[in-house]
Amino acid sequence: MSDPDEIPESDRVEGAPHPRETPELFGQDAASATFLDAFNQDRLHHSWLITGPKGIGKATLAWNITRFLLASDEDTGMFGAPATDTLQIAADNPVFRRTAALAEPGVFLCRRPWDEKKKRLKTAITVEEVRKLKSFFTLSAADGGWRIAIVDAADEMNTSAENALLKVLEEPPAKTLILLISHQPAKLLPTIRSRCRELRCNTLSSDALGQVMTQAGFPDDNSETLNALSGGSAGESIDLLANDGLEIYQNILSLLSTAPRMNRPRIIALGEKCAGKGSEARYDMTIRLLMLALSRLALNGAKGQTNTINGEAELATRLSANPYQAREWAVLVQDLTSRIAHARAVNLDPAQVILDTFLSIDATAGRASLLSA
Repeated sequence: MSDPDEIPESDRVEGAPHPRETPELFGQDAASATFLDAFNQDRLHHSWLITGPKGIGKATLAWNITRFLLASDEDTGMFGAPATDTLQIAADNPVFRRTAALAEPGVFLCRRPWDEKKKRLKTAITVEEVRKLKSFFTLSAADGGWRIAIVDAADEMNTSAENALLKVLEEPPAKTLILLISHQPAKLLPTIRSRCRELRCNTLSSDALGQVMTQAGFPDDNSETLNALSGGSAGESIDLLANDGLEIYQNILSLLSTAPRMNRPRIIALGEKCAGKGSEARYDMTIRLLMLALSRLALNGAKGQTNTINGEAELATRLSANPYQAREWAVLVQDLTSRIAHARAVNLDPAQVILDTFLSIDATAGRASLLSA
C-alpha cells in the first residue's frame, strides 16, 4: 500500500502550493465579481463551468468559492460571517484550515485517482470517482449547509465518467454546488456544458503573474519574459522555472540566430541533454519552447510582434520580416508538429529528434533568407 503522503496530486503543479492552500486569488476579479453578484442576488446556479487556459487560477477560484460558501453558512465565532463583496477568507479561519487539510465534510474533490497496481496516477477520472461524488451528494449535510464538489479537471473524465456526471447535473440535490474546472471545455459533452453556467477566467497580466509567483514562493524576476513564454499562465511559468525553461529558450534563440548553417555540434549537445533516463521533462520543455520560438517567429512576419524577448527582434528582422517568410515558418510548425507527434508515438531517440528538427529549421531558414525584402 502506498503512503498517502507520497502519492502525487493530479491537480497540483509540481513545486507550487496546491490551490486549496493558496490564500489569495490574483487577476480574476471579473470572474469573482460574477459569482458574487449571483450569490448576492440569490441566483446561484447549481453547476459552474470554470474555463480558461491551464495555470491561470481556475482551481484557486474554485477553492475561494468553496470556502466562501462554507463560511457564509457557519457560525465562525470571532471570525464573523464573510463579507459579500469578496470571496477572500482569512487563512486562519477554521474553514480555510479544514479545506486545506481536505478535512471538510461538506467538500468532495474529484480528480484522477492513484493506480495502486501500476504505482502511478491514472490517465483519466474514472466512473468510480464520479460515483463517489454522486454518493457524497446523496448524504444529507448534518447542519443543513452546503455540499460542494470540485472536479479538477473535468476534461480528464473518460466517457463513462462524463455520462455518470451528467445524471448528477440533471437532478442536483438541494443546496449543492458543482464546480467543474476545464482547460478545454469544447472536449466536454455538449449536454454537460448546457447544464452549467460558464465562469470564464482570463490569462494573467504581467503584474498579476508577478503577484501569483511571489505568493507561490518564486522570485518576481523575469516576469515579462515569463509572461510572454507562458501565455499569462502561472502554472506554465512555474514549470519553466523548475525545468530551466528560460535558459533553454535563450539557447534555442542563440542557435536560431546562426541559421542558416547552424552549428551541428551545438545542436547535438542540446539533443544529448534531452536523452537518457530522467531527461523526459527537459525533452518536453525543449520541444515546447522550440515550437513556441518558431510560432512567434511566424507571427512576427505575419502581424508584427511588439512583445519580443531578448534576441527575438534581431532574428525576426533577418528571417521573418514579411508575410512570405512568415508563411515558410508557419508551414514548418505544422509539419514539425506532426513529425514530433509521430516520433513520440514510436519512441524515437530524443537526441535524434532534436537533430532532425533543427536540420529542418536550418533548411527553412535558407529558403526564408531568399525571400527577404
